[in-house]
Amino acid sequence: MHTYNLATAMSALTQLGNRITAFFDNFKFVHGVEIFLIFLLLFYVSKILRDNDATKLMVLYWGLILVGGYLEYALPYFDQQFYAYFVVLLSMFMLILFNVEVKKSLWDVHPSRKEKTETAWTNSADASRETVEHCISDIIRALQNMSKNNVGALIVLSKGNLPKQVLQSGVKLDSNISTQLIEGIFFPGAPLHDGAMIIRGRQIQAAGCFLPLTQKGSYPKEFGTRHRAAIGITEVCNVVSLIVSEETGIISVVKQGNVQRYADYDALSAALRDYYWQELPLSDREKKHKGGNV
Repeated sequence: MHTYNLATAMSALTQLGNRITAFFDNFKFVHGVEIFLIFLLLFYVSKILRDNDATKLMVLYWGLILVGGYLEYALPYFDQQFYAYFVVLLSMFMLILFNVEVKKSLWDVHPSRKEKTETAWTNSADASRETVEHCISDIIRALQNMSKNNVGALIVLSKGNLPKQVLQSGVKLDSNISTQLIEGIFFPGAPLHDGAMIIRGRQIQAAGCFLPLTQKGSYPKEFGTRHRAAIGITEVCNVVSLIVSEETGIISVVKQGNVQRYADYDALSAALRDYYWQELPLSDREKKHKGGNV
């Protein structure tokens, strides 16, 4: 019995060795390119699944690939070309499932090493809790004033991760945040009122910027270009959009393509604090928690 099992194992190893030898005997440069591209595809799909906490799909994805590899080896009518097509189609299916996340990973611009060591507050030595609260109150006051007067506005809260083409489509400002400046930029008839304002930290980085529009059709009909742009930029970048409707004066907050309408003071304050306190050094964040919300 043991002799039979040993002979079977040796026969299987011999067959495997023969197949490996035959593969390398016919190996060409184009085969190496194909293997490299498939490896990149597997790596990218795995990265998308990992970044989005899709653990079960990750297990299913690699389980199907391993099962397919075993069948390709064990069954004679499963050739290598069929298995390669199977891997590519399975990978494309996973990418289609996470098409929004794929667009975000392609668009999202990661800060350089220098930018990682700096926050949005390192442009000023007086970065403090008071500075944050001043920025938050000025933005909320501007939004509420524009809402009362039905003045349309679109503000994007950036962490330095917007594509260059978005910033270059507008006018660079690098100005301190103030209620008067925000309202002045979005005043009807002003040169920059139709575009988006980009805020990074305590500064208005640019205004009059053009954003990618969402391609989803499941939103209310009253959502015009401004709303579709606000949603679209959150689908491809990790940012938050604040909108004032020109027709109704309704204020909305958009995160990752999800729209929160009728945003009141508390909703705006929560969204802005989530943004700003993530940008501050740990010491200032601790001060904020000890002192409580203002």
